[in-house]
Amino acid sequence: MEIPYTIENRPDTGIYNAKLGIWLFLASEVMLFGGLFSAYVLLRVGAEPGTWPHGWLDVKLGAINTFVLALSAITTLLAWAACKVRQFGKFKFFHACTILLGVTFLCLHGYEYHDELTHYEVHLTNGKIADGHLLDESKDFDLAQKTGSLTLEGRMVEDSRELVDLRAPAAEAAKIQEITVPASEISQMGNYGPSHNTFTAIYFTITGLHGLHVLGGTLMILYLWGPGSRMWKTDPERFTNRIEVSGLFWHFVDLVWIFLFPVLYLT
Repeated sequence: MEIPYTIENRPDTGIYNAKLGIWLFLASEVMLFGGLFSAYVLLRVGAEPGTWPHGWLDVKLGAINTFVLALSAITTLLAWAACKVRQFGKFKFFHACTILLGVTFLCLHGYEYHDELTHYEVHLTNGKIADGHLLDESKDFDLAQKTGSLTLEGRMVEDSRELVDLRAPAAEAAKIQEITVPASEISQMGNYGPSHNTFTAIYFTITGLHGLHVLGGTLMILYLWGPGSRMWKTDPERFTNRIEVSGLFWHFVDLVWIFLFPVLYLT
C-alpha cells in the first residue's frame, strides 16, 4: 500500500507529510528549550549581586564547538543538495563529514564535562579555600576518617567571593600552583558538578539536553548514511526528503547552540 504525500506536497499545507511532521516536532522543541532559557534568565536576574559566576567556562573551547556545529550545518545542507542533483557519492561524503563533526562536538563537550567534574573547591578548617583541578588523590585518602591527602593544581583564596568572577584582574593575576591538602585539614569539599551551585545546575541541564539532541541527530544521520541509504536505489525522491527532514532537525540543534554559546560562555 502506498502512503500518500510521502513525495507529493499536501494540498492543504503545501508540504509533504514528513516535513509537516518535523516542523510540528520542532515547535515542541522550541517550547522545551524556551522554558529552560527562561529559567536561566529568571535564576540569573534573581541572583544576589556579585554571586553569579563569570569566566568559569572555557571560551576558546566553546568557540571551537560553535565552529564545529556551524560547519556541520553546511555539510548536511550540501548532502541534501547532492541528493537533489542525484550525486550519491557526494551525498555520502558530506554526510560522513556531518557525522564526524557531530562526534567531534560530543568529544569536546565530554572533555569539558570532565574538566568541570575534576575541578574541586576544598574548604579548609582554617577558613581558607583551595580551588583547582584534582591532580592526585592518595590511596589512603579518606575524608571521613581524616586520613591521607589530595593534590590540586589551582590557588588558595581567603574568601569564596574571590572565586565568583574569574575574569576580574585579581583572579587573572592569581598564581596557579600545586597544592597538597591533608584530609585532616579539610572541612568540606565538592567538585563543580550540577550540585555545586545554581549556575552549574542550569549549565549541565541545558547543555546535557542539547548534547542528547546532538547524539540523537548524529545516530539518525549515521543510519541514513548507512543502512537507511538503501532506499536511494528504490525511491530516491523519498530518500532525499528524509535527508531534508534530518537536516532540519540538525539545523535546529545548531541554532540552539548559537544561543547557548553567548549566554553561557560570554556573559
